[in-house]
Amino acid sequence: MASTALSTASNPTQLCSAKNGVFSPSKALVGKRIKGLGSFGREKKEKQSGGGLVRCQATSSIPADRVPDMGKRQLMNLLLLGAVSLPTAIMLVPYAAFFVPPGSGGAGSGTYAKDALGNDVIASEWIKKHGPNDRTLTQGLKGDPTYLIVEADRTLATYGINAVCTHLGCVVPWNKAENKFICPCHGSRYNNQGKVVRGPAPLSLALVHADIDDGKVLFVPWVETDFRTGEDPWWT
Repeated sequence: MASTALSTASNPTQLCSAKNGVFSPSKALVGKRIKGLGSFGREKKEKQSGGGLVRCQATSSIPADRVPDMGKRQLMNLLLLGAVSLPTAIMLVPYAAFFVPPGSGGAGSGTYAKDALGNDVIASEWIKKHGPNDRTLTQGLKGDPTYLIVEADRTLATYGINAVCTHLGCVVPWNKAENKFICPCHGSRYNNQGKVVRGPAPLSLALVHADIDDGKVLFVPWVETDFRTGEDPWWT
């Protein structure tokens, strides 16, 4: 069997074997590199020395100071993740808040009605300033313009009317002379309770409950049957 020797004169990581004894790699004639081995893998060379077949196996090593530190890599990954996540979260907050209804400012899920100056509507004061059959805009649920109604007997109606047209979203003004809500955008008409009587609007104006809470007008979502049509409310 061929003898094997470790050559340390020229390369400490190279092993050579020869049929005729000890072989010095520095004096060998380099043969063809065997296909399939990378620069950092094992490399086999066939060399001829004195008529004998020589086989050398070389391995390449990476200096210790160039080996990646796993702890540092994990730290850098965490820092990169934090740098990307923070601005992303900041940008997403306004979009998420858009889909969340604003604070009710009142009991339960209701919202206190606000006048043109942003003050809570006091029922007794409102009646003093607004006559019978008055319909005046206030700020209602989700900030929508909502009509607060004074009945013929100078009491507040138990419902309010959302002023957003069901056609293309215009705010529909009250026309006292015709006793109707008439949309200025495309001519849709609603009766004095907000029921659609002429298109192109396909649906009646939405309703809300108008309750009195501690003297203030409180708008509460209307989820019952629409008393004007006898149908389920389309806005819930």
